[in-house]
Amino acid sequence: MLQGKKFPSIGLIAGGLAAYAYYKYSSMSSEEKQNLVNGIKTKGKKYFDQLVPEEIKNLFSQKKQMNDGLSAAQNITM
Repeated sequence: MLQGKKFPSIGLIAGGLAAYAYYKYSSMSSEEKQNLVNGIKTKGKKYFDQLVPEEIKNLFSQKKQMNDGLSAAQNITM
């Protein structure tokens, strides 16, 4: 009930920021877009390595190894 009354223009501001970000991204060259994507991926991997506990990393690697093993077994049977 009080959600919209306290900050009624937050949605408008967020929409404006999203439109501006889309405009800036669409006006970039393909090289700039690729650099932006690579930078985001690098930062994401860095934060993943710093913040995620080893136990969880091991769970993901075990799941990947199991999936790789399954796909290799399927290739042999075909």
